[in-house]
Amino acid sequence: MHFNRVNTRNVQGASGTKVLSLLRMQVLMGGLRLSLKQRYLVLLCFAVGAIIAYQFTRNRLEGRRMSRVEGLRANSSEFTLEGEPFRILGGSIHYFRVPRAYWEDRLLKMKACGLNTLTTYVPWNLHEPERGVFNFEDQLDLEAYLRLAGSLGLWVILRPGPYICAEWDLGGLPSWLLRDHNMKLRTTYPRFTDAVNSFFHQLMKKVVPHQYSEGGPIIAVQVENEYGSYAKDGEYMPFIKEALLSRGITELLLTSDNKEGLKRGGVKGALETINFQKLNPNDIKYLDGIQPHKPKMVMEYWSGWFDLWGDLHHVYTAEDMMPVVTEILKLDMSINLYMFHGGTNFGFMSGAFAVGMPAPKPMVTSYDYDAPLSEAGDYTTKYHLLRNVFSRYHAQPLPELPSHQERRAYQPVVIQQHLSLWDSLHFTDKPFKSERPVNMENLPVNNNNGQSYGYTLYETTITSEGALNSKNNIRDRALVFVGKYFIGVLDYATQELALPDGKGKRTLSLLVENCGRVNYGNSLDEQRKGLVGDIELNKRPLHDFIIRSLDMKPGFVNSLESSGHWLSMRQRPTFPAFFQARLYVNSLPKDTFIKLPGWNKGVVFINGKNLGRYWSIGPQQTLYVPGPWLHRGNNQVIVFEEQETDGKIQFSSSPDYGMTVDVQ
Repeated sequence: MHFNRVNTRNVQGASGTKVLSLLRMQVLMGGLRLSLKQRYLVLLCFAVGAIIAYQFTRNRLEGRRMSRVEGLRANSSEFTLEGEPFRILGGSIHYFRVPRAYWEDRLLKMKACGLNTLTTYVPWNLHEPERGVFNFEDQLDLEAYLRLAGSLGLWVILRPGPYICAEWDLGGLPSWLLRDHNMKLRTTYPRFTDAVNSFFHQLMKKVVPHQYSEGGPIIAVQVENEYGSYAKDGEYMPFIKEALLSRGITELLLTSDNKEGLKRGGVKGALETINFQKLNPNDIKYLDGIQPHKPKMVMEYWSGWFDLWGDLHHVYTAEDMMPVVTEILKLDMSINLYMFHGGTNFGFMSGAFAVGMPAPKPMVTSYDYDAPLSEAGDYTTKYHLLRNVFSRYHAQPLPELPSHQERRAYQPVVIQQHLSLWDSLHFTDKPFKSERPVNMENLPVNNNNGQSYGYTLYETTITSEGALNSKNNIRDRALVFVGKYFIGVLDYATQELALPDGKGKRTLSLLVENCGRVNYGNSLDEQRKGLVGDIELNKRPLHDFIIRSLDMKPGFVNSLESSGHWLSMRQRPTFPAFFQARLYVNSLPKDTFIKLPGWNKGVVFINGKNLGRYWSIGPQQTLYVPGPWLHRGNNQVIVFEEQETDGKIQFSSSPDYGMTVDVQ
């Protein structure tokens, strides 16, 4: 799209007066009475002129490509591009975390800050949601993102994984890999390498044409990601490197690790780069020692930090950050700000953190990251200070700052109707019967790819009261019901509940939520969700389950509207439940934030799009609503709430990320 705009300018310059005169003739056709023959002649001349202009433009572009002799090189203590010294001033913006309508806005703001290079990960789990089913459309149109970056004059460092970490579910690896109970992720285990080869075969067809040598913006490609922190298989990094080279990657290869990871994360033929937040001169010396006379680069300079549910909101002050950035540049190093703009973990895609913890803690929905450009694309103090520093490394003045995006605090809306979860079950896939519990990933749903995200409902019959014990087999959190009556929550901390007495056969229901798979560390192979083993009543394993997948995909959410079981709010809701309201927008839609102070925990959908999870324990108290996802008139808001509501949805023009704590 954006190349077309550039090409149009070229066409105008290329064809000069000829095209303009033809355009004038076309306009005059309406004002002069020309015969049919004369009109055809004019149109023919116009078509010929357009073809000549196109060929001229194409030849110019080919010439420009031919002039690209030498891409990014690391043959001395500084990078070179076309043989000239080049410093990478980079920033990370992930296309999959930013509404497509805002890609250009965010990249223009990056350019205006003085950065010259965009870095982005590629999330395998979004691009191949089912084995052999690939998606590179709309929000996932990687090629459009690369073309846009190129048209705006930004270079690109691509980080295609297959593992990306990124505080993203399973570090970007698709959950269907875990259907194999012997799976060894990030190794040369054959079923893993077969899957990587299949994905890279499709991905690299999209990537290769956008390399520098082909006239595109990609100047470097990263081999895997922070493998030195994991390093279980000495053959794995050479395999990934060859998987890239054999499919046409010709640009500079890089690896990325923290100081400890540098000892084991490299691969021959790829430049090693370092990740950190606090500058330790010894780390730089170490990097220099393992690859002397090479350019030094901080691939991830952490501009902030991520947040976990139940913790505080992390901030990394500009006062702490700027001296480090300034020192990195004084050392003649290249830098990439991770993140420059974090965006949002829309849907169920946020990961979880488990390093040094007794149990995993899930990531929040916002990926604001306390980055220089906020979750909603606002300038921050960090942004302006960075711009001032980076401007010193440019011979020309930086571009003007793009205008600020307006926001609105819409009037609160009142819930009109509710639908009990129990009355929505007929919209789910056919239930699955199993003697023993089956984890999410191994359910026979989604064309036998299993369930990736959301909730799973496990139901069985009980005939007695007593102690229900999860045996720590619940991943990650279960609402427990007897006869649809809420009993309590089982999770990592609470593994036993007392079930009340009752007569005859009763239905025990466990609504189990996948709160997000761990994205970093040594437990990736163990990230199966749902019930991953037996649960016991009075020390006896329960059997004969009916299992329903509630992944809450758009088809399911959109189908709820046709249910005849919606009830007015005059009737008391039965939880868990879906709640429906209408947000009326009477002008051009603006960004906003949803606030749910009278609610407990759940998920919000606007016009069928999953905004992500909310949870009253915080720290995050608002959900970002992109203006382009709204439209004039009525907008459908559906909230899935687990336990309580005050019947109102509130809006704010600013986010609330909760009480803060400085990054340590």
